[in-house]
Amino acid sequence: MNFLLRIVITAVVAFALSYILPGIHIDNFWVALKVALVLAVLNFLLKPILVILTLPITLVTFGLFLFIINAIMVWFVGHLVSGFYIHSFLWALLFSLLLSLLTPMLYKETKDSDNA
Repeated sequence: MNFLLRIVITAVVAFALSYILPGIHIDNFWVALKVALVLAVLNFLLKPILVILTLPITLVTFGLFLFIINAIMVWFVGHLVSGFYIHSFLWALLFSLLLSLLTPMLYKETKDSDNA
């Protein structure tokens, strides 16, 4: 159940960010759900490999290169999911940063309200 809740929250945040950021376009909420699901699968399968392969540069940049890895993942999802368009790599970077910041905050809010 937690996995589905995370996917829905990620989809809501992604869909909202597509309205705020002019360089990101998501056609409808179903596409946002696909984006969230594909991003979750890629984060599970591909991200650990990328982190290990880029460990030296990640250490040199004190972990800041992880933001670039997140942007690469979002950029890749933009090529995999039709209806999700990213106009440049900088928009992918900004989108991934905001998604990484907002999603855990909203997920924490829903977990806190469930416990009350």
